[in-house]
Amino acid sequence: MNQITTLCLIKYKGFSNKFWALSMMQFAHKYLKQIDGLTFYKLLGSGQDGFKPQPDWSVYGLLQVWENEEKAQAFIESSKLIKKYKKRSDRFSILYMKSIKAHGLWSGTEPFLKSSSLSANPKAVAIITRASIKTPELFRFWKYVPKTQHAIQHAKGLMYTKGMGEFPIWEMATISVWDSMENAIAYAYSTDAHAKAIKMTRQYNWYKEELFSRFEVYKTEGNWTEFKRLEVEVRG
Repeated sequence: MNQITTLCLIKYKGFSNKFWALSMMQFAHKYLKQIDGLTFYKLLGSGQDGFKPQPDWSVYGLLQVWENEEKAQAFIESSKLIKKYKKRSDRFSILYMKSIKAHGLWSGTEPFLKSSSLSANPKAVAIITRASIKTPELFRFWKYVPKTQHAIQHAKGLMYTKGMGEFPIWEMATISVWDSMENAIAYAYSTDAHAKAIKMTRQYNWYKEELFSRFEVYKTEGNWTEFKRLEVEVRG
């Protein structure tokens, strides 16, 4: 399986650029229709640091799933949308990822297929969790879940994390990048707050739909500060 996933992370400065970025959450769809080799995509806004429900108007994401890297590279090199993002943004980086494991649904589909060319010891991994929150459970969810993010800020091996989503409040995802799978798993299964969040998810049945996925990050491009070291390590 040659499928890959790309995640563009984009940060803006200045009111006009931030307003433009917000508008592209609607208008970017026209650039993403009928793209050769593109099987799935999501335009993502983000929440304030600490996984708070208040929006962060400066950071956005574009998640795309491709039949292979050649299709992804052709789009990135020729796309008017990517050129616009780069011109307007203060920071722009792309993570190239291969799916290690995924379960659950995103908009009724299973977008991520396990790669057949994974490294035995990946230099970096990404975890993406996504959920569609039931309206009656919104208050309970947002009252507790941000508490779990305090622990992750100090987790060993964490390189980057951000709460992102397609639709504020209801459709949420978390993205985290780690220096090893061992450190990512250690946080997930040995942190009390995270374990309690999992327990409460099952107890209160918060979600209409959810997905959990792990990726090998095998290449990066761009000028996002947190990924400069990763870029050297992955390519090294």
